Amino acid sequence: MRLLMYTTLFGFFLRAGITLQIQCYQCEEVKHNDCSTPEFIVNCTVNVQDMCQKEVLVKEDGVHYRKSCASSGACLIASSGYQQFCTGKLHSVCISCCNTPLCNGPRQKKRPIPSAALPAPQPRPSAGLLLLLVLPLLLT
Repeated sequence: MRLLMYTTLFGFFLRAGITLQIQCYQCEEVKHNDCSTPEFIVNCTVNVQDMCQKEVLVKEDGVHYRKSCASSGACLIASSGYQQFCTGKLHSVCISCCNTPLCNGPRQKKRPIPSAALPAPQPRPSAGLLLLLVLPLLLT
């Protein structure tokens, strides 16, 4: 009997699929992008809010930010609808969507590539050396 119960529950969870929950930053009308700290992290609603959204509004008193969880459909419609108003000038509204944890936070700084990973620069032949190599070909 117990085996039947466990296999039924296993089958139910398997059929329901794996539920994923994303975390995003959430704040309303904050200046200076200062809501990207741990106290603003929220768990989004499972299977409903599958994206993070970031709104950047340019107002008379400066740049304001809104960050939240969002459903992919609503976020993508909003971001495409406001695309024409995303100018970076006064009264500009830019909406972006992303689907990785905490992706509506500050931009990650690119790490510099270690010099050991870069190929060694190849010496370039000088113009005089090229002339010496090509001159015999031209004279024949």
